[in-house]
This record gives sequence, C-alpha cells and structure tokens, in this order.
Amino acid sequence: MEQVSRRTFGKRALAAGAVAFGLARGAQAAPWWIDQRQVGPFICQSAFPLIEYQELLDELAPLERELMRVLAVQPCKTPIYLHLMANKRQHTEYIRERFPEVPYRQALFIKQNNRASVFAYKNDELDIDIRHECTHALLHADMPMVPLWLDEGLAEYFELAKDKRARHHSHLKKVKWDLKRKKLKSVAELEKEERLEDMTAADYRSSWAWVHFMLHGPVEAHAELVMFLNEIRNHTMPRALSQRLAEAVPNLSWRIQQHFAQL
Repeated sequence: MEQVSRRTFGKRALAAGAVAFGLARGAQAAPWWIDQRQVGPFICQSAFPLIEYQELLDELAPLERELMRVLAVQPCKTPIYLHLMANKRQHTEYIRERFPEVPYRQALFIKQNNRASVFAYKNDELDIDIRHECTHALLHADMPMVPLWLDEGLAEYFELAKDKRARHHSHLKKVKWDLKRKKLKSVAELEKEERLEDMTAADYRSSWAWVHFMLHGPVEAHAELVMFLNEIRNHTMPRALSQRLAEAVPNLSWRIQQHFAQL
C-alpha cells in the first residue's frame, strides 16, 4: 500500500494528508540532479545548487531529534529521499510522469514499496514545505499509521523554524477567533475525518490547535499523546485520543480556551 502526504500553498490554502493511491509503474529516468547532500536520514537530490539552502537542510537532523525528544519518535533506520526541482514546471512534469494518479501538489510525501520520498520545488515557501513533509516522513518511518488529523496537526506545528513554532504560526490568530465563536473543532470531531479531500481549512487549524495544546499545555495532555503514539508504534489499537484527553484533563474545553488566551 502506498502512502501519500501532500501540501499545497496558494496564499496558505492547505491540502495535506496521508492517503493511499495507486502509483505509476515502471522505472523512470532520473531528472537533472546537479547537487546531492545527506543530512541525518535525509538524502537530498536537487536540480539546483543547494549551497544557499544548507542552513535549511541543517535543520532536518535537529527536526528528527526534536520529534524524538517531544514525541518519543524512534530514530529513522532507513533513508528518506528529498527530491527538489528547480521550478514548478519541472516539479509538475516529474510528478505527473511518475505518479499520474496523485493529484498535483506543491509538495508531497510518498511512501512506495518501503521507499520514503519527499518532493518539492524551489519557491518562497520551500522551507515550510520541506519541514512539513519531512515531519510526515519521520512519523511514518516510525509508525505504521498516524490518524489523519493528528498527522496533519503535527506537520503543521513542525513546519515552522523551532523559534517560531509556539507563538508565530499564522493559525494562532484564527484559532483564538474560532475559540471565541465556539467554532474550534473537538478532537472527537477531527477523529471522524478519514479522507484527505474532506479536510477543510478549519480542520487544519483545529488539528494544529490541539497539537499545540498537547505540546505546550497540561503535562497530562502531552503524556496521553506520547502514550497514544507509542501504542500505535507497538501495533496496539489505542483508545481514541479524544477519550483519553477528556479523562486526563478535566474541563477540557475550558482548559484549551485558557491555554490560547494566555498566548
């Protein structure tokens, strides 16, 4: 079974997730790689010189260590290939030729036949694209699955540079507004989302908000998240995270409101 996670940014319009697609068959010729570097488990092949992006690439090994520290993610044991095109045209042609059944996106994570790959192209948000999709890749390298909403919430959180994650995401202002209007989706509602195409911008914001709450809010919430992921890692069917959070954190709706009111 192939897994695909994909991200598109048209003025922050989001569409990303882990879903199954039938992918192209047959070997394809390699594109125009003119630079290659390895950082941590990532083997980066690029159609443009990477020297100006070395600082961004140097963030990938620390990203893996941060996931290990915060979520107890295990070290990646197999390579993750990061393929970077020089422009949108190259990226579009590359994806359409090799994966014709995958809807085009600005950046994608694809796992096929145990080979994990991230595809993106040079653009103004390449740093966000790379962190977002590489987060998916690291999570799926460690676990057999991650619930769609949580997979996206974690990737949304870790897509920013480390010093900006907690307080500088564009979701923050809208999440506060959603909470005031009682429009923030609950974890139970998010758990019902199983298809990428059904995820809305509000779903992504809500997913990010609950991840933020679990990482920066009550320690009990963080503990439940780590235990939940550990059970998935061990191929144990975990109880719904919505149930676990409700039991571990009394007055959950009020607590998340207070959490964001203090930011």
